[in-house]
Amino acid sequence: MAALDTLSPDADYEEAERRAIRRRRVVSVAVPVGTAVALILLWQAGVRFFEVPTYIAPAPSDVAGAFVAKSDVLIMNFWPTLIEALSGFFVGNMAAILIAIGFVHSRNIERAFFPIAVFVNTIPILAIAPILVLIFGPGLTAKVVIAALICFFPTLVNMVRGLESVSPQALELARILSASKAEVFWKIRLPSSLPFLFSALRIAATTSVIGAIVGEWVGADLGLGALIIDSTFNFNSPLLYATVFMSSGLSVLLFAAVALTERLVIRW
Repeated sequence: MAALDTLSPDADYEEAERRAIRRRRVVSVAVPVGTAVALILLWQAGVRFFEVPTYIAPAPSDVAGAFVAKSDVLIMNFWPTLIEALSGFFVGNMAAILIAIGFVHSRNIERAFFPIAVFVNTIPILAIAPILVLIFGPGLTAKVVIAALICFFPTLVNMVRGLESVSPQALELARILSASKAEVFWKIRLPSSLPFLFSALRIAATTSVIGAIVGEWVGADLGLGALIIDSTFNFNSPLLYATVFMSSGLSVLLFAAVALTERLVIRW
C-alpha cells in the first residue's frame, strides 16, 4: 500500500500532463477554425446587410451554392491544373537539385550559371509566360515549364545553402578517413541539406499551383485558371470565388503532402 501511495503523485502528474497536451491540441485547432467561422459569418452578414450585388461580392451561401451546382465543372477543371502543378513541381525541383549539386562540386559552374539563374528569376512570371507559350505552344508543355520555372529558384538557393552548410570539421574528418566525393555527398552533404530542401519544397508546393494557373491564363480551354478568366468576364462571381477557393485548397493539399513527407523523411 505504501508503494502505491508513493507512485500515485507521479501518476497524477502524468495524467495532468496528458490533459494539458490534449487541451493545447484542442485550442490549436479550435482557435483557427473558430476565427474562420466568425469571418465567414461576418462576411455573410455584411453582404446581406449592405445589400451588395452578387456580381460584385457574393455571400458565402452563394459560393457554397456554386460549389454544389457547378461541382462537375469545378472537378473537370481541377484535374488539368493538378497535373500541370505536379509536373512543374517535380521538373522544377529536380532541375534545381541537380544544378545545385553541380554548383557545390564546381565553383566554375556556379560562377557561370548562377547569375543567369538570378536574372531569369527577376523576370516577372506574367511577362515570361506569353514567351513560353509562343515557344512551346498552348498545350501542356508550356504550363509545366511555367510551373517549373516558378519553383526552380527558391529550391536552387536553399539546396545550395544546405549542401554548403556542412561544418568544416565534418569535411576534415571525412578527408582524414579518405572518404570519396560520393561518400561525402551521400553521408554528409545530402542529410545536412534536407531541412533546407524541404523548406524550399513547401514554398514550391504552393507556387507550382500559381505557375499552372498563370499558364492557363495565357492560353487554355481547361483548368482552374481558364475557369477564373471565364467566370470573371461572365460576371459569375459565385463561380469565380468557388474556383479561387478550390485553387487555394489545391495549394494547401500540396503543402500538407510535402509537410507529411518531411516528417517521414527527416525523423531526426
